[in-house]
Amino acid sequence: MSDPTTPDDIPATPEEKTEPVAENTDAPEKTSADAKEETPESQDAVPKPEKREKRKNLLITVGVAAIIIIAAACAFVFLTPQVATTGDRVSVSYTVAFDNGSVIDSNMNSTPLEFRLGNKSVITGVEKAVTGMSINQVKTVTIPYTDAYGAYDPGLIQTLNRTGPLANTTFVAGQFYTVHDKIANTYSTIKILNVTPTTITWDANNRLAGENLTFTIKLDNLTKIQ
Repeated sequence: MSDPTTPDDIPATPEEKTEPVAENTDAPEKTSADAKEETPESQDAVPKPEKREKRKNLLITVGVAAIIIIAAACAFVFLTPQVATTGDRVSVSYTVAFDNGSVIDSNMNSTPLEFRLGNKSVITGVEKAVTGMSINQVKTVTIPYTDAYGAYDPGLIQTLNRTGPLANTTFVAGQFYTVHDKIANTYSTIKILNVTPTTITWDANNRLAGENLTFTIKLDNLTKIQ
């Protein structure tokens, strides 16, 4: 038998055409998280030149103000003179006179009087006058008898019998004497008013009692007591 022949009218099976699949080279779309990661830092993280300049100016202003305050405090401490206050130890020169100008006592050309303000070792009027004074300041004040040696008390005039120590002491009328009270251990100045063989009359008032006094005071030295 002869080989079968393929009719010419039967079309040949077409070959499958295979074309290469093009690769998707497009990058995936960016997510919102990726966008945030690529977002530049906030503007506040890196100060702008204007903000840096303002901050610099503020620091300079604060520094200058601090220097001014410190300088003012130092000037106040060093330029303001110290004044006498309660508790301070002071040395003063003084002249004291009656209302008519007659000088009673003065230490202007001798040793200054030293005392501590507030311990009542001097009359109240002198303490008040010295309080607030600065070194080398001179002040003249009139001190009323209430701040000096008090009012005159007639009850301090006494007549005593001349017995014991009084019998052996010579007294002269018009003279001042210092009397020691052994019981109270105090000293007082008396003025003899009258003397008889058996009695003695004296005045125990301070000789400046009832007198307004004029003091001229100079503060010679001042020691602050902490």
